[in-house]
Amino acid sequence: MTAPVNRRQWLINTGLVAGSTALMPSLLPALTTRRGTYRDALDTMEQRATAMRRAAGPVRLSANENPFGMSPKAKEAIGTGWYEHSLYGLPSTEVLRKAFAQHVGVDPSNVLITQGSSETLAIAALAYGLQGGEIVTPWPTFEGLPGYAEKIGATVHRVPLTETMGHDFNALDARMTNAANLVFVCNPNNPSSTLESPEAIRRFVSATQHRTPVLVDEAYHDFVDDPNHTSMVDLVLKGENVIISRTASKLHGIAGLRVGFAIARPDIVQRLQRFMTGTPNAFGMQAAIASLADTQYQEFVKAKNREGRALLTSTLRAMGRTVAPSQANFVFFDAGMPVERFQAAMKAKGFLVGRRFMPYGEWCRVSIGTTEEMRTFVAALPEALRV
Repeated sequence: MTAPVNRRQWLINTGLVAGSTALMPSLLPALTTRRGTYRDALDTMEQRATAMRRAAGPVRLSANENPFGMSPKAKEAIGTGWYEHSLYGLPSTEVLRKAFAQHVGVDPSNVLITQGSSETLAIAALAYGLQGGEIVTPWPTFEGLPGYAEKIGATVHRVPLTETMGHDFNALDARMTNAANLVFVCNPNNPSSTLESPEAIRRFVSATQHRTPVLVDEAYHDFVDDPNHTSMVDLVLKGENVIISRTASKLHGIAGLRVGFAIARPDIVQRLQRFMTGTPNAFGMQAAIASLADTQYQEFVKAKNREGRALLTSTLRAMGRTVAPSQANFVFFDAGMPVERFQAAMKAKGFLVGRRFMPYGEWCRVSIGTTEEMRTFVAALPEALRV
C-alpha cells in the first residue's frame, strides 16, 4: 500500500512552494484508503451524507443538488491547493480550461471558465440583451438567463411548452423577429426534466444560429441515459453561432464553490469574457480538475441517480400520477393539488420539495437524493398526496 503523501514534502518536490506557475492534474495526489476499495469509500461517503443531511433537516430535495457532495479526490485536491488562495491570475484556471476542453473534445480557446453556469447565463444576457435586446425562450425553463435579461432591460419572449412539456420549436421560430438577439434552450429542460430528440433540437439550433446566437444550457447533460442523446458541442466545432453552458455543480457536486463552463467559438468566448465581474475561486477549480478525472465517482453518482429516479417514477406512476419522462437528476409530476399544499405535507415529513412553476401550479419538482432518502420519501408519498 502506498504510504500517505507528506503534503509539505510533496509541494517542495513538485516546486509549488517555490512559486511554480502551473498546477498539473497529474500532480494531484491520489486519494488512498487505509482499508477497502475506493467504492467502499464512496459507500461510506453516502452513509455520512445521508446522516448529515437528515441532522440538518428537512432533507433538501428542492434544488437539484448532488446529495453526496464532491468527490473525495476533489476534497483531497482542495487540501493540497492551499498555496493558490492568495494569488491573482490563478495557475489552475488554465489547467482546468485544458482539462475541460479535453473532456468535451474542443480546443481550450473554445472554453471559458465561469463562476458557475449562472454566470455564463448572466454574461450572455449582458452580451446580447443590453440596450433593449430581445431574447426568445421556452417557458417554463431555468430562469437564470431570462430573469437576469429582464433586470437589465431586455425584452424576453416566452413561448409555452408543448402538451408533452417539450420545446415547441415551430412556435419558437415563429416568435423570433429580426430584432431577436439571442435564443435560449435548456436540454434536458428544467423544471420539466424532458429531453428533446437529437434530430429536432439540432435542426432547430443549426437553422436558428444563422439568424441569431443560440445558447443551449446542458447543465443536466451528464445524467442523460438515452443512448441517442448528443451534446450540441459539435456545432461549436463547426464554427456555428452557438454557446453551450455546462456546470460543475450537478454531477460533480461543487455548487457551493461556483465553477461553470461556456463552450463557444473563440470570438464568442472573448465577447462573453468582457462581461465577467470576477474570477472562479482557486478551491473550486482545483476540485473540478480532480473531479473531471475521477470517473469512478462520476459513475457512482450517475448510478445512484438512475436508481433513485426509477424508484420515484415507478412509485408515482403506480399511484396513478402523471410523471414527465425524466432524463435529469429530478422528477416533475402532477401532485393533483396546489404545489404549496404538497410542499407543506412533505415538509411535515422532513422533506423540502420544489416550488411552483407556472403554469403548472399543481406539478412538483423533486430532486433525487441518496438511496435511503428516496426510500423514505416514496414511503411518505401516499399519505402526503391524500392531504
